[in-house]
Amino acid sequence: MCTKMAQVQVLWGCFLLWNLYISSAQAIYPGIKARATQRALDYAVQAGMEMIEQMAKERKLPDLKGSESLEFVKIEYVNYNFTNIKINAFSFPNTSLSFVPGVGIKALTNHGTTNISTDWEVKSPLFQDTGAADLFLSGVYFTGIVVLSRNDFGHPILKLQDCYAQVSHADVSFSGELSVLYNSFAEPMEKPILKKLNEMLCPIITGEVEALNANLSMLEVLRKIDNYTLLDYSLISSPEITENYFDLNLKGVFYPLKSLRYPPFPSVPFVLPERSDSMLYIGISEYFFKSASYAYFTAGAFSFTLTTKEISNHLLHNSQAHGNMLSRIAELYILSKPFMVQVLATEPPVISLLPGNFTLDIPASIMILTQPKNLTAETIVSMDFVASTNVALAILGQRLICSLSLNRFRLSLPESNRGNIEVLRFENILSSILHFGVLPLANAKLQQGFPLPNPHKISLVNSDIEVLEGFLLISTDLKYKTSKQQPGFHGWEDLHLISGQWSGKPTP
Repeated sequence: MCTKMAQVQVLWGCFLLWNLYISSAQAIYPGIKARATQRALDYAVQAGMEMIEQMAKERKLPDLKGSESLEFVKIEYVNYNFTNIKINAFSFPNTSLSFVPGVGIKALTNHGTTNISTDWEVKSPLFQDTGAADLFLSGVYFTGIVVLSRNDFGHPILKLQDCYAQVSHADVSFSGELSVLYNSFAEPMEKPILKKLNEMLCPIITGEVEALNANLSMLEVLRKIDNYTLLDYSLISSPEITENYFDLNLKGVFYPLKSLRYPPFPSVPFVLPERSDSMLYIGISEYFFKSASYAYFTAGAFSFTLTTKEISNHLLHNSQAHGNMLSRIAELYILSKPFMVQVLATEPPVISLLPGNFTLDIPASIMILTQPKNLTAETIVSMDFVASTNVALAILGQRLICSLSLNRFRLSLPESNRGNIEVLRFENILSSILHFGVLPLANAKLQQGFPLPNPHKISLVNSDIEVLEGFLLISTDLKYKTSKQQPGFHGWEDLHLISGQWSGKPTP
C-alpha cells in the first residue's frame, strides 16, 4: 500500500512539473467550463438544509463544560458538563446564498432555531448528580463568505472568512427525579452556556469546511476512462465569480493511458452565452473532443479486426430493411469463404462543431484478407476511405453519450487496382461492412459515454444540449439525492437528442 501511494505521489509530482513547463510555454484555455447561476445557489439552500440536517443528526458535537456560582442559593460553584450533545431538529427559515464578485459566496441565516438533547453532570460542594436535558436555541444568526480557489494539483479549495455566528437565547430543561430543583436554577446557567456556545460556533463551522476540503483533495481530477485514455478534470484557475454566476475552468483534455502526452494542437478560448434560466451550464469545447480523438488514435483504439462470424452476424442482423441484396452479398462474399476485415485509422478523426451540426470524419484504410486454415493470411483487397458521420448527443445518467450515423463515405483505390474488376466487386460489401459492421461496433463503445463533472449525490435533470460554434452547451438543473442508493441511469425515453434518432434498446 505504501509503495502504491509513493508511486502515485511520484506520478503526480512529475505530472505537476510537466504541467508547469507546458503552462509557461503556452496559454492553456479550458476544455470544459461549468457555470453555476443564482438558481443553483437558491436550490443549494434547499438541498443544503436537507444535507446539513442529515449530517447534524449523525455528528457528535463537542462537550460543553463550565463552572458557575449560584449566589442566590449560597452555592460557591457548580461545575457542569454537557456530553453526548445531539441536534434533533432545527429550522433556518431565512437563509440565503449570494455571489460576492471576485471573492466567493456569502451565506446568511437568521431567526434560526435548534432543538438539542444532551446528557449532563453537575458537581458542587453540596451535591453531585447526572441526568438528561433538552436545550432549545433561538435567534440563531450566521454570516460568512466561502472563498473559492484551487491548489497546485487542480483541486478546488474552500476557505471560510468573516465568520460570525451568534445564538440569542438558550433555554435549558432538565429531566429526571430532581428536575424541579434543577430547573429552578437553570436560568442563571443559561447565560454562561450561551457564551460558551457562541465561542464554539465559528471554530466548529470552520472545522467542517476544513473537513470538506480534505474530501475535495481526494477528488479524481485525473480519471481513467477506459483501457486507452485518461481524462484531466483539474481546475486550471481559481473560479471566476461575478454578481450573477461563478465559472469553473476545467482542463478538459484526454491523454493516452500509457503516456501523459498533450495533443499537438493548442486549446482555444470560448465564451459561454449569458443565460440564467438553468441552474448549471456546461460548455464542452471542440478541443475536448479533438484531444479525445488524438488520444484514442495514439493509443491504437481506432484499429481493429473483424472476423467472418462478427461481420456476418452484423450484416444478416441489420440487412432486413434493405431487401435481399445484402443477404445475397453476405452469403456470396462472406459466408462462402472465411476471411478477416482490418480497419486501420490513418489519422485522428477530424472533429467539427458548427451551429446545430456535429460531424466526425474518419480517415482510414480497410483490408479484406483471406484466412485459410494453417496458412498465412493473404490480402484480397485494400482501400482507403474517409467516412463522414453525424454525431447525435444525449445525456444518460451523468454521462454524455455520442452516437454515429454514416453521412457519406469516399473510397479511394490504389493506382494499381483502379482498373481491377475484382476490387470493384467489393465496393458494395465494403460499404455494407462500414455501415452495418464498423459503425455498430463504434456505437457500442460510445454508449459508455464521457463522465460529466458533477458533485457527489447530485443528478443532472431537465438537461438540454446545443451545438454552437466551437463548443457544446449543456443546460441543466440539479437534483440532490438523499437516498443512500447509487443513482441509476435514466430510461432511454428521457434522452435529449440534438440530431438523429436512436432506435432499439441500449447494449447492456
